[in-house]
Amino acid sequence: MITKLQLSPIEKQTFPLHIAYSLLDGILLGIIALNEFVFVKSLLGTSYQVSLLFQFSMVVFILLVFFNEMLKRIRNKKKLLRTTAIITRLPLLLLFFFPHSAEQLTGDSIYHFIFLGIFMVYYMAHPIIFPLINLLLKNNYSHENFGKLYSYSATLNKVVMMITTFAYGYVLDLNNYIFVYIFPVAGVLGILSIILLSMIPFNIEQLPIELERKSSFWQDVKSSVLNMGRILKNNIAFRHFQVGFMLYGMGFMGSAIVIILFFEHGLGLNYSSVAFYKNGYNIIAIMIMPFFGKLIGNIDPRRFAAISFLSMMMFIFSLILTGAYPSSVEFWGITLYYMMILYILFHSVFAATMGLLWSIGSAYFCPPSEAGNYQSLHLALTGVRALFAPLMGVFFYEMWGFNVTFIIAMSFLLIGSTFMLWSARKYRVLQ
Repeated sequence: MITKLQLSPIEKQTFPLHIAYSLLDGILLGIIALNEFVFVKSLLGTSYQVSLLFQFSMVVFILLVFFNEMLKRIRNKKKLLRTTAIITRLPLLLLFFFPHSAEQLTGDSIYHFIFLGIFMVYYMAHPIIFPLINLLLKNNYSHENFGKLYSYSATLNKVVMMITTFAYGYVLDLNNYIFVYIFPVAGVLGILSIILLSMIPFNIEQLPIELERKSSFWQDVKSSVLNMGRILKNNIAFRHFQVGFMLYGMGFMGSAIVIILFFEHGLGLNYSSVAFYKNGYNIIAIMIMPFFGKLIGNIDPRRFAAISFLSMMMFIFSLILTGAYPSSVEFWGITLYYMMILYILFHSVFAATMGLLWSIGSAYFCPPSEAGNYQSLHLALTGVRALFAPLMGVFFYEMWGFNVTFIIAMSFLLIGSTFMLWSARKYRVLQ
């Protein structure tokens, strides 16, 4: 299928490196996919502690308010990526020294806070790596091939992540503390993956930026904030895209940790069962992602977003149905709830669509030279809602339980999808 595409020389150089990065990153993501469940089940973390773990993965994007202008001014993107890899991935090796028994992890164990600290540093890489990925690919891939090539790479990433998640879940059931050996290896692979990413060709002359001007750090911050404000003010379609994402984010972040708690305290699932559900929807997502990779380039991104939001609303609804009708069957150490089949189906659509939309959706609202700026703003707003949405979801759960929290999340998703469809009808995308 790839051979049928007309690739430019720069695309032929970029795509193999993008593929190699996605392969190694998929291994790391497959391990991280069970991270919150490991923190609850093996490390015995509290609901609010695990919400902080999830929160770190998103709230770090607020740093883009500070980093955006600085990222544009740094000439040596390769050195920046490699330094980031070492600083943020190397601490994973410290998990080798964690205890192997529950007795040392009860209460407010110091290991809970060390674990949280390690992953706070780990997630600090995101506000640097994600905008640079978007910038590198948008400037090296043509508009026609952007969605297609990205979807092929994302498909490989999903396959590797799925295999890793299955294997990791299986060995965790054999030994709940095997993660002390897995994470150090993951740290090394994480460094290698980012080094491969740094090898993607990049021509700094493509960017209309005055690299030689001198200004203070706070002048850079002010410039970055003003530029973000200008984008939101002038690009109405993109502003509406972000409003819709803010509503989606309230539903997604408000329910993500509560779903993990539901798996452990509501359904009593083991690691293999959680891995099975994750793999189930990822298998289908892999099959349908090339289709959605083509679709995202042919329809308004806001209509595409509505599909993604509604699919999430439906997989949350399937959890309510599972609680109400908990019939199940067991095989190979896996507990399959019948209503969770709907969860797998709708989550597969969500995984395929959101994987594309969240990563490259913002790029469809701007010219290639502005892709980094738009993605930085998109991610910074993700960090803003992460300040309160995960804790809000845990608060609702502590107050009213699983079902009320899920219904609140579904309401945000329905409002967000409706708003996106309205905006797509009223305001066209400006390039």
